[in-house]
Amino acid sequence: MNKVKIDASKCDGCKSCSVACMQAHRASPGSLYDLDLTDPANESRNFILLNRDKKYIPLFCRHCDDAECVISCVSGAMTKDEETGAVLYDKDQCAACFICVMNCPYGVLKPDRATQSTVVKCDFCRDDPEGQNCVRSCPRKAIYIE
Repeated sequence: MNKVKIDASKCDGCKSCSVACMQAHRASPGSLYDLDLTDPANESRNFILLNRDKKYIPLFCRHCDDAECVISCVSGAMTKDEETGAVLYDKDQCAACFICVMNCPYGVLKPDRATQSTVVKCDFCRDDPEGQNCVRSCPRKAIYIE
């Protein structure tokens, strides 16, 4: 099973991973050069924080083995694909209670900025044949799949 792993000591905060995620999930097709970074519909599913010690902390869905978001989801919108290990989200089943958001131990899941009615989370770039755009875009190899 694939797991997203992070080596925070390698992260320099460039946000290439976030832009790659936005490009992979953008609302309308197009080039990276015309990607509207301010459009909530192009929201990244990962983000980079700068902590008190001025170190960058990449936050990504870890697709946990015992995913609290799946365990706590009352509507069945969060499921675990036992074959791939991916934690998947079905917005059509979501009750927008955001219990999954509150139970994520990494603080990664969040309500979407545009409507506040669905959850934004990593989907392993499931619709992209190459997959994991964040991993491929990281120049420092701080994000990897194991």
